[in-house]
Amino acid sequence: MAKIEAEPEDARETKTPSLIAAAFQREHPEWIRELVEALGETTITVEREHIVAACEFLKQTPSFEFNFLADVCGCDRGPEEEPRFEVNYHLFSITLHHRLRLKVLLNEDDVHVPTVSGVWRTANWHERETYDLFGVIFDGHTDLRRILLPDDWQGYALRKDFPLRGYEPYSLK
Repeated sequence: MAKIEAEPEDARETKTPSLIAAAFQREHPEWIRELVEALGETTITVEREHIVAACEFLKQTPSFEFNFLADVCGCDRGPEEEPRFEVNYHLFSITLHHRLRLKVLLNEDDVHVPTVSGVWRTANWHERETYDLFGVIFDGHTDLRRILLPDDWQGYALRKDFPLRGYEPYSLK
């Protein structure tokens, strides 16, 4: 991993998401699929095979210090879209007060992404929730099982092709 020199304290306080994105892009351009800045938010789409390395880099680099994984969530863009699924990682630096979103895109026929629970322990529960509701499989997760829905639940409730009234025996008829 390339070493980034620590910056003076006053420079750290003025670091904006666009500067973070530029530094990230400069250090590891091969990890980035797309970079979007809109409405004051920065989203970096990362290839799935680089998500763990990208998270470790953003957490361990002194000028970034993304030490808090606020959320991991899934998104179903619809059965007609390809790639169909997104996994979004919302990062926050408690010490430097900046935010960043990482995104991984997944095709419907391959919904696997490596776990980041080795980087942030809180990813354990967030990934279980994303698995439970969208069916995204986090490779290497130590306890990937349902967390919100009953163990015998059929399907994934937040997928856009899931029946509105559910499957039997949980139907609301």
